[in-house]
Amino acid sequence: MPAPVTDPVTRVWRSEREIALRGQLGAFRRGGGDPTSRFGREGSATRAVQTPQGVGTIHLVCHPGDSEVHARAWGPGGPWLLESVPALLGEEDDPSGFVPHHDLVAQAWRRFPHWRVPRSGLVFDALAPAVIEQKVTGQEAFAGYRALVLRFGEVAPGPFPGLMAPPTPAGWAAIPSWAWLQASVDGARSRTVVRAAGYAGRLEEGARTSVAEAHRRLRALPGIGVWTCAEVSQRALGDPDSVSFGDYHVAKDIGWALTGSPVDDDGLAELLEPYRGHRYRVQQLLGMAGHHRPRRGPRMAPRTHLPTRTR
Repeated sequence: MPAPVTDPVTRVWRSEREIALRGQLGAFRRGGGDPTSRFGREGSATRAVQTPQGVGTIHLVCHPGDSEVHARAWGPGGPWLLESVPALLGEEDDPSGFVPHHDLVAQAWRRFPHWRVPRSGLVFDALAPAVIEQKVTGQEAFAGYRALVLRFGEVAPGPFPGLMAPPTPAGWAAIPSWAWLQASVDGARSRTVVRAAGYAGRLEEGARTSVAEAHRRLRALPGIGVWTCAEVSQRALGDPDSVSFGDYHVAKDIGWALTGSPVDDDGLAELLEPYRGHRYRVQQLLGMAGHHRPRRGPRMAPRTHLPTRTR
């Protein structure tokens, strides 16, 4: 049943820099079919999330080249989402100590001088899809997340047909094992999400502490490693230094961009050491500028984790 549409709460916020909503919020969209996130041609962005105050939908409009953002929000979490707009759009990020050491990084910085690291403040919102994305192709991960949200999520408040909010932590924990398998999420990843859901309150508190403490809380849970912490930090904590070590593509892509040859994680750490404090900023700028190594060969076919039948 569609959620009843009530009058939204509203806010107008102006930054001193240009705001490009698609660039600022693109990292929160989990594939083109993500039912929790939309971008409009007119310069709008819409997200449905679970906040500390309950489910909420936020709709942002900022015309290209402008710095004035018009925000509307619906649902119990609406006021919380309006309060979070500046941080979500990177206003808390300070790039003042960032100095490019490579020509391509300098070019990307000149091309995207207004981009800032976002901070949603929602740890579990970033954690659940990151765990689902562990050690699988993006195609498989996005399809699995989409299937689970459509089946077990919540209709988003507001006038956006088809928009869904992800499950609450309790909702994630209640998903039966067979439904995870039908979504091609194996037992190791589903157990990690379910286990983390039991500590969601303590994990969310990490967003109000230091990044190191937030990482400590995350890493205390089996199944959550360096890569997953980085994916959460880049979205929920606004950390400009949490580079995606352990990613299948990131080290190879950055190595290819900066040296002409792919590198492994050790090589990536060496390449990015001069940028310490801003290593994720470099990763994101190069990605936004389209610096990826050439892809060759056929794509991996999606896998299934359903048990096979014997005849």
